[in-house]
Amino acid sequence: QVQLVESGGGLVQAGGSLRLSCAASGRSFSMYAMAWFRQAPGKEREFVAAINWSGGNTYYADSVKGRFTISRDNTKNTVFLQMNRLEPEDTAVYYCAADKSVILTTLPSRYDDWGQGTQVTVSS
Repeated sequence: QVQLVESGGGLVQAGGSLRLSCAASGRSFSMYAMAWFRQAPGKEREFVAAINWSGGNTYYADSVKGRFTISRDNTKNTVFLQMNRLEPEDTAVYYCAADKSVILTTLPSRYDDWGQGTQVTVSS
């Protein structure tokens, strides 16, 4: 089990950028696949991006491909989400999640541990 704490959210104008961080506690962070999800008011939690344990494999939702980049630093137990060219539709609470599987998945139910979320608001 890992404990996850997100940071870096905020208010930004459309076209701007934000970088989210997710700090993990626990000695086995490098064994986990990590992902970002988001949830807008009145909507279901939505997959954004995932990265495998080494950082060598990533996967993105079509809605963010080419604009968002997921990365990780296993020496710092941290995963990042660089968000560029933000759009009002990206407004949501962003959550990071951890999964012990070696296979990347977009299903929230497959992830074992979750952070508390960080709010991202994009104004038009």
